[in-house]
Amino acid sequence: MRRAVCPGSFDPIHNGHLDIIGRASRLYDVVYVAVGINESKKGLFTVEERMELIREATADYGNIQVESFHGLLVDFCKQRDIPAIVKGLRAVSDFDYELQMAQMNLGLSGVETLFVPTVPSYSFLSSSLVKEVATWGGDVAHLLPAHVHAALLERLRNR
Repeated sequence: MRRAVCPGSFDPIHNGHLDIIGRASRLYDVVYVAVGINESKKGLFTVEERMELIREATADYGNIQVESFHGLLVDFCKQRDIPAIVKGLRAVSDFDYELQMAQMNLGLSGVETLFVPTVPSYSFLSSSLVKEVATWGGDVAHLLPAHVHAALLERLRNR
């Protein structure tokens, strides 16, 4: 079984994330979508809510496992015998940081990192930007799966 992981905070998952996850799902038998737990950050959605939104968004892929992790991603990989991390790159600025992480992960554990360039239509997209635009009433429906967009609007209404 060829396994890989797509890590992130996914707060919330957007179409750019899904593009990378979908492309990885065509290359690997099993793709883990690993939602990182960072207690120092207050997310808009809980980790459990994010995981459920991801499960629904990836249900048709057929080979996605959604889990959370705390601590080092390479420990998550070692525990599940995952040899590869798949990361999307939006711009050169992403590469500088991600290259350092990839080199550290390889040195710590031998886990390889594969970089996948984001399609141009999503090169600007981030969860933070989606939340900010939606908070101020901007239309982000075309950037999210419909159920995620509905959950985002509901959460912002209840804040």
